[in-house]
Order: sequence, then structure tokens, then C-alpha cells
Amino acid sequence: MKSDTFELDRFDRSILAVLAEDGRISITDLARRIGLSKSPTQARLRRMEETGVIIGYRALLDPIRLGLDHVAFVEVRLNDTREAALRAFNAAVAKVPEIEQAHMIASHFDYLLKVRTPDMSAYRKFLGETISSLPHVSNTSTYVAMEAVKETMLADGA
Repeated sequence: MKSDTFELDRFDRSILAVLAEDGRISITDLARRIGLSKSPTQARLRRMEETGVIIGYRALLDPIRLGLDHVAFVEVRLNDTREAALRAFNAAVAKVPEIEQAHMIASHFDYLLKVRTPDMSAYRKFLGETISSLPHVSNTSTYVAMEAVKETMLADGA
């Protein structure tokens, strides 16, 4: 994660807000929506891409329609929290597609994972075969989500 912040003016924030709604909008339409001409809009967009404010463009997929109805939050405690162990755990987690998010936590446990699987049976297998075999995992606790009340991306507040 970059620690450098980037100053955004109202036009930059407008660009981000429009792109959060429609990442496939044309430069011409984007410029019209934010109230600038095409060239400065394109220059601002390029600058935000080059400086890492905009890190990419993706399709947002509906996990429910893809059959991934089961969401679990998993507390993970490691048996070693020295830097090499943390790096090994982080690298292993990054390779697991079922893990949507992984956060190092300052608490009585070390990581909080958001895991998405088709159902409880698949999660049970995933927990036993994948999470348990990640480097330095000592123990886990699982919390199953019953309903997503709010799930948004960062650009909502940009």
C-alpha cells in the first residue's frame, strides 16, 4: 500500500466518482459529465493512473449469480509473527482465490480473512484443506455472514 497521498481537486474527485459508476465511459462523455474539455480530462485521468490513484479497471461480478453464496469471516492466529512468517503467510494468502480480503489486525488474533465459497460444505472443506495448511496458522475462528447489509468500493467516498 502506498503511503504517499495525492492531492485531488474537485475535478479529480468528479472523475473518480463517475468512473466508480461507469468505468467504461468514454473520455468525451466523462469530460462532459465533469464540466471540462476532453484534453484536460484525459490529462487528469492519465496523471491519476500514473501516480497510482487509479490502480486499474475491472468488471464487478455478482458472486451470488456465480454460485458463491457463502461468506465467512475467519480470524487467524499465527504461531509465529516475525517478519519472515508474516511474509510467508501474506504470499500464500495472495494466491488463494476464495480469499476475497485479508487484513492484518491489531487484536488477540493476527489476520481477518473474508472467504467466499458456494456453501457451508465447500467452506468446511476449504477450511480444513486450505486455510489450515497456510504457513504458520495456529488456530482459526469462523463467523458466517447471514446477509450483506453494505458492500461498497472506495470510490463512493472519493
